[in-house]
Amino acid sequence: MNGWLWLGLAGLFEVGMATALKLSQTQQSFTLAFVVLAVLSFECLAKAIRTIPLSTAYAIWTGIGAVGAVGLGATLFGEALSPLRLGLLAALIAALIGLKLATPGEPPATK
Repeated sequence: MNGWLWLGLAGLFEVGMATALKLSQTQQSFTLAFVVLAVLSFECLAKAIRTIPLSTAYAIWTGIGAVGAVGLGATLFGEALSPLRLGLLAALIAALIGLKLATPGEPPATK
C-alpha cells in the first residue's frame, strides 16, 4: 500500500481516537477503544512516513484528525459550527490539499 493510503488510514484512526477519548469521559468502556485506535493510528503513520516526508505526513495527519473531530463533534455532540469555523475548516482543508500537491513524488522505501 502506498504512503498516502497509510496516511489516510492513520487520519481516520486519529478521528476515531479523539472520539473515543471524548466518549471515555463518561463511559469507561471507551478507554480500550481509545488505546487501540491510538496504536493503529501511530502504526499507520509510521508506515506513511517511510515514503512521505515527516513534516508533510504529520501536518496532514493532524489536519485530518482536526477536521474529522470537528465534524464528529458537531454531528455526535452538538458542537456549534459557526460560519467562521466553517470558513477556517475550509482553509485548513485547502492547506492540507496544498501540502499534498506540493510534496514531491514518493521516494523508494528504505529499510
